[in-house]
Amino acid sequence: MVTLNDIKQAQERIAPYIFETPLIRLKCLDEILGCKVYIKAENLQKTYSFKLRGAMNKLLSLSPQELSRGVVTASSGNHGKGIAYGAKLLGAKAVIVVPDTTTAVKVEGIRSLGAEVIQCKKAERYDVARKLSEDHGYTLAHPFDDDLIIAGQGTAGLEIMDQLSNVSTVIVPLSGGGLLAGVATAVKSLDPHTEVIGAEPAVLPRFAESLKAGRRVSVQERGTLADALPATEPGERNFPIIQTYVDQVADVSEDFIAQGVKLLLNKAKILAEPSSAIGIGAVLEGLISVEKDDNVCFLISSGNVDINKIAKL
Repeated sequence: MVTLNDIKQAQERIAPYIFETPLIRLKCLDEILGCKVYIKAENLQKTYSFKLRGAMNKLLSLSPQELSRGVVTASSGNHGKGIAYGAKLLGAKAVIVVPDTTTAVKVEGIRSLGAEVIQCKKAERYDVARKLSEDHGYTLAHPFDDDLIIAGQGTAGLEIMDQLSNVSTVIVPLSGGGLLAGVATAVKSLDPHTEVIGAEPAVLPRFAESLKAGRRVSVQERGTLADALPATEPGERNFPIIQTYVDQVADVSEDFIAQGVKLLLNKAKILAEPSSAIGIGAVLEGLISVEKDDNVCFLISSGNVDINKIAKL
């Protein structure tokens, strides 16, 4: 499993290429959410998503020969943009396979960085990426089931612990588990008493069902407002880390995901995608117990927003 040392090495490796994003105190939300509210603003990261952390750690770990052959990944958008950005910096070819349902904002953002975009049915994206890797010799950069990706995402957890040493609870959006596995490893290794909680869409309860079964299980593919959290099964590398370190997984309803987005925008003036607001939604829905003196950090994972979609919430 990924270790604290792996994450510290990743932090040193990627530091010249990312922002240390701010941890922002949002007193305006304290009364509504029932705790002292902080956000880790990864929506202000380069490429507007935490995904750049893992992408850069993966790319910077490749040999010159591997970079010369190019990189391929499957992505719902944000990881693809991170790989495209890093590949452009390093002079490597990037091919990004995205579902045909991916928002135009994310597709255009990837293409603007010079990457090739291939669209396919959502259920086929990993198979298409694997086939491209086999046919062309590209290195496959899985969006979450990869130790280097997990370690890169974990650097956000190191920053949280440095910026808010008395944090009570860290709440993290959850899809395949790359971000949660990395952050949980960092946070729990530094302070085992800090709670780490994942928030996933209730329509895609892959971790809740897997944790209940004690093994990885797949759930039916369904659409969600949190379209950056589309995984139907936990990652093989991610699941045991989450079993070990994570205190709770909350399954958040679509209505409360939307409420989280609107609360952040209307009260705190923070524009974030629905996937980022899912932790706020979990507390609004009463799925996570918090106390008024708890220092609760919500990781706002990304801000690549289709404004037309937000307007319809």
